Amino acid sequence: MTKTVEFLFDFGSPNAYLAHKVIPSIEARTGATFEYVPILLGGLFKLTNNRPPMIAFGEVKGKMAYEQLEMQRFIRKHGLTAFTFNPHFPVNTLGIMRAAVAAQQSGKLRPYVDAVFHHMWEAPKKMDDPAVIAAALTESGLDAGALLEAAQSPEVKQALMNNTEAAAARGAFGSPSFFIGSELYFGKDRLRDVEEALMAA
Repeated sequence: MTKTVEFLFDFGSPNAYLAHKVIPSIEARTGATFEYVPILLGGLFKLTNNRPPMIAFGEVKGKMAYEQLEMQRFIRKHGLTAFTFNPHFPVNTLGIMRAAVAAQQSGKLRPYVDAVFHHMWEAPKKMDDPAVIAAALTESGLDAGALLEAAQSPEVKQALMNNTEAAAARGAFGSPSFFIGSELYFGKDRLRDVEEALMAA
């Protein structure tokens, strides 16, 4: 029986990108499959009364500096040298998250995810500008026109909303979040615990 981990992600989270880059090695070691679930982080924040770390902790002395230190440790540990902080951060991810649902429905989610994470956090662009999104997807060999058209359908919009509401109902409050069954693990640093749980199973 294949072990499955649900990975709730939004492209606007640099930590979701970092988790995405580490997931393949965990899949290889454990035989598990990570199922990517697009959510809208801004919507999840509203549903759970959460706030971005720079707002929630921005006035806490030393807190954000420590968060940056932990990020750099993770990057060094996993050799994620392609990571580049997006100068347009924070990016409104509604368009690219809807397109993620469209890509999922057409069986092209993984190449789409690889492409958009690349254009968000390796060759960073303003990925809330429709023209920039279209050019980036085309550059990555994807059918930008079809994806962006499908992203505007009521079914896709509702599916993203459903994913986000379901995430909140299950106890998720941010991204990256992981579920093994009903058990929630939050943050890229919990991937060690996710892997341990998969090995134990």
